[in-house]
Amino acid sequence: MTMPTYARFASVLAVCALTAGCAAPGNPDPRDPWEGFNRGVYKFNDTVDRALFKPVAQAYTYVTPEPVRSCVHNMFSNVGDLWSATNSFLQGRGHDFVNTLGRFLFNTTMGVGGCFDVASANGARKIPNDFGTTLGVWGLGQGPYLVLPFFGSSSVRDGVGLIGDWQGGLYTYSSPGAIENVPIRNSLWGLDLVDTRASLLDTTDTVDRVALDPYSFIRDAYLQRRAAMVRGSAEGEGNLPDYSIEDEDDAAATPAQPAGPAPTPTQ
Repeated sequence: MTMPTYARFASVLAVCALTAGCAAPGNPDPRDPWEGFNRGVYKFNDTVDRALFKPVAQAYTYVTPEPVRSCVHNMFSNVGDLWSATNSFLQGRGHDFVNTLGRFLFNTTMGVGGCFDVASANGARKIPNDFGTTLGVWGLGQGPYLVLPFFGSSSVRDGVGLIGDWQGGLYTYSSPGAIENVPIRNSLWGLDLVDTRASLLDTTDTVDRVALDPYSFIRDAYLQRRAAMVRGSAEGEGNLPDYSIEDEDDAAATPAQPAGPAPTPTQ
C-alpha cells in the first residue's frame, strides 16, 4: 500500500467522522457517537450482503462437499496463524507466540499443508490475534465504534490496525496479496472472501432470528470481544469469553437451586 493510498484512507475516515457527527442521534451510546452514520453503512453492507455475498456463499456451500470446504477453511486459517504469531510476539506474549507458531508448523506438516486442523484436535487451541489488538496492548485507545463499508464492525483503532494487517500479511505470506501471480492472487482473494462469508452463515442467520436490533447486537458483541482480546493480551489471560447464543439461553433457562442444608441420610 503506497503513501497516496494511506492518504486517501485517512481522508475517507475524516469524511466519515464529519458525516457521522451530523447524523448522530440525540442520545448516542458513548461508545458509538457516530451511530447515525454507522447505521447507514450497516444498512448498505447488509443490502449488498443479502444481494451478493450471502447468495454466493450459500451456493458455494451447496455445491462444495463439506470435506473440501473444511480443507479450504483450515488452510486459510493455518496461514493466518503466521500473522497471529507475529502479533503475539509484538505484544510480548511469548507463550502464545510459541504455541501459535507450533500450531502452524504442526498443521502444515502433519495436517497436509493445513488441510486438517490436527493441532486443535490435539488440544492446541487457536489464538485469534491481529494488529488492532496489538495497538490496544500497546496502550492505544479503542476510539469510537465505526462500521466500515464491506468490512463491517470496527473502531478507529481497529480501522488503523487493518492497514497493519494488510502490510503484515504481505511480509508473512499470510495474505493472497503476497502472491505475485495476479490471476492466482485474485482467485485466492475471491475464495478467501467466499470461505469467510460461508463460515458466518449460521451466525448471521442466528442474529437475524433472535436479535430485536441486529445492529446493536453486533456492535455490543464486537466491542465486548475486542475488549476481551486486548485485556487477555495485556494480562496474559488466554481464555476469551464465549458469546454463543445457545450458551446464554441455556444459562438463562437453568433455574437457580435454593441453598439449604444437605439431606441427612436415613438409617
